[in-house]
Amino acid sequence: MKRIFFLLSLFLVLNSCSVDEGDRYRFELLAVEEFELPDSFTIDQTYTIKLKYYRPSSCHARNGIYYDKHLNVRTVAIQNVVYEREDCQPVNSQLVEESFDFYVTNNGSYIFKFYKGKDVNGESVFEEIEVPVI
Repeated sequence: MKRIFFLLSLFLVLNSCSVDEGDRYRFELLAVEEFELPDSFTIDQTYTIKLKYYRPSSCHARNGIYYDKHLNVRTVAIQNVVYEREDCQPVNSQLVEESFDFYVTNNGSYIFKFYKGKDVNGESVFEEIEVPVI
């Protein structure tokens, strides 16, 4: 009886496993083409910051905004999931808008570093904007 139960269990375990890997994908940071910032901030206020970027292909899907903060510096980029399929179509002319809310907590000023892509040496390039807090 134990042998039958063992063989039946082994059969079920081996047949229940799937070797299908599913969709292959990777994450990619995209350049911020345009952005909208106010000329100044007021402490304890929330501001909507708008970003625009070009979606490179039909295999690129929104995955939010990359946002890193260090002291008064905010680094911002667009994050996409790229599905690795053979039927991807270029859609470079499609300008996509994203936004996020920014809550002002400190006096002084904030420096925003918007990701603009990579240079010929493979180094990341940023456009820096300083916004004072009044």
